[in-house]
Amino acid sequence: MSHIPSEAKKIVVDGATVDFYKLEKDGQSTYYFDTSKEGPPHPMVNAMAGLGLIKETNDTLVMINHKTPGGLFAKLEDDVKYVIEELDNGLVKVVFSYNQDAASESDLTQTSCGD
Repeated sequence: MSHIPSEAKKIVVDGATVDFYKLEKDGQSTYYFDTSKEGPPHPMVNAMAGLGLIKETNDTLVMINHKTPGGLFAKLEDDVKYVIEELDNGLVKVVFSYNQDAASESDLTQTSCGD
């Protein structure tokens, strides 16, 4: 079962190692990627690439992963908000958004640690 909507369109994202998808609705874009079958450093690399898409926007990024990416969360500052949802099949869905009122900014270029 895919957690990416069927109406989402495949897009090319610089630096990504998995497929990304974009769904536009009501003037807002949601980007999706699935690293649930990938090991380190793929979840981190793809999350950083995807976060670059939503930086300073009202768009969201949805990551499907095999576990909560604690190493990624440790790298984020308060400019990136996230909500974690446990899926029925043991996977994790993380929805990222950009905090316009942030006091600090995440460095989206560093991808050296695992997921």
